[in-house]
This record gives sequence, structure tokens and C-alpha cells, in this order.
Amino acid sequence: MNILDKIVADKRKEINLKKTLIPVSQLEASVLFDRKANSLTEKLKASNTGIIAEHKRRSPSKSVINQSLNVQDVAKGYENAGVCGMSILTDGKYFGGSLDDLLLARASADIPLLRKEFIIDPYQIIEAKAFGADVILLIAAILSKEKIKTFSEMAKSIGLNVLLEVHNEEELNKSIMPSLDMIGVNNRNLKTFEVNLDISKSLSEKIPNDFVKVSESGISNIEAIKELQQYGYQGFLIGENFMKTDNPGVSATEFIKTLAQ
Repeated sequence: MNILDKIVADKRKEINLKKTLIPVSQLEASVLFDRKANSLTEKLKASNTGIIAEHKRRSPSKSVINQSLNVQDVAKGYENAGVCGMSILTDGKYFGGSLDDLLLARASADIPLLRKEFIIDPYQIIEAKAFGADVILLIAAILSKEKIKTFSEMAKSIGLNVLLEVHNEEELNKSIMPSLDMIGVNNRNLKTFEVNLDISKSLSEKIPNDFVKVSESGISNIEAIKELQQYGYQGFLIGENFMKTDNPGVSATEFIKTLAQ
């Protein structure tokens, strides 16, 4: 079993337990469920920097990144830095995140929030909306074409943006459909965790222009972004680069200022 298979197997157990504890009707009754979501798609289209900054404590590939920060400070710092959106890892076992992180970020900042999660069940989409997310991530590597369609249409029906993540041409080909807003190319091979920006470059022309193109993982310098912008990318997901510093908000501010010059 590779790490992705392991995460999905654990996620299935977690969701089955959650469903017995908190029914969908309870999630739908949440105060945040009827809130009008912020559009990450529109933010990225209007921006010339396109930074989506991540909150991530640890990962299977890097173990601990930063355990000492609180998510409210990070969210406020990112908002002040002028990011287009914030990505929040809500997986507990592998990334040290939780839905409470999403809730606290929502209470602290009025920017588009992406629930970064391994979504394999419609329950998680309702949950994302109930906890204040504006965008969900769907990972083509773990979903069939039918599931991508069902999940993305469901997310749109409750007002969420959808970012679909692909790693190769095969995943991209099965995934292109009108119910997506953004297509993200993950430069990290989820089986080996190696990073290569050429993945974003080679897939760029195969992504129709109806979708906002986002490049994810392994982006740590201004040069990489300027280069990827030439390939039509408008969004750049940056996690470890900011999170490994003592003050992610300040490092995001400096990064965005330099990028905008």
C-alpha cells in the first residue's frame, strides 16, 4: 500500500464513525451552512500574484513543519499579506489538522478558505460548508470520473468552489467537466513525494482555458511563479515555504510584495 491508499483507508473509517456521531441534518443546521461563500476563482482571476497560502503543521513527507503557531494568527497574517485564499489541512492523523482549524480561521479572516482534505464521501462536502469553507479540493488520483462529477456538482449546488487536483495527463483527461472551477496540478508525486515543476508546465496546454489553472507543491521562489505564469497559471499554492518560518504572515507579505514588483 502506498501512503495515499493508507490515508484513504483511514479516512473511510473516520467518516463512518463521524456519520454515527453527527448526522448530516445537524451539519446543515450549522450557522455557517447558509453563509454565502467567497469565490477563490474570482480572486485568482483578479490578482496578479495569485497566492493561496497554506496552514500545515506536518506532512507524511516532511514530518513536523510547524507545531507552535495558532491558526487564528496565521489566518490573520495571511489576510494582511494579501493572499487570494488560504488552504487549511483538516486531516488529523497524517497532517495534524482538524475541522476546528477551519472554524477558527473562518472566525479570524474574511478570505476564501479551501478545505484541504481527502474527500471520498459527500458527507465531507456538507461538513466543509458547515465549518466555513468556501472551496473544496477533489483529488483525481483517489476518485472515479463519476465521483468527481457527483461531488463537484453537489459542492456547486451548495455554493462552494471546486478545485480539482491532478498529477498527470490521464487524471486530467478523466476529470475535465463543467462543474469544476479550478484545476490544480500537483508537482509532487504522491507515491514517491518527489517534486518536479515540469509537471505543471507539460500539463498547462492540456487544461482548457475555461478553468483557472493552479500550480501546487514545491513552489518556493518568485522565479518559479514568474515562469509558471508564462504557462497560464493564475494560482500558486504555497505551504511549507511560509509555514516553516516563525511568522507565516510576515513571510507571505514579503513574498507577495517582491512578486508584485
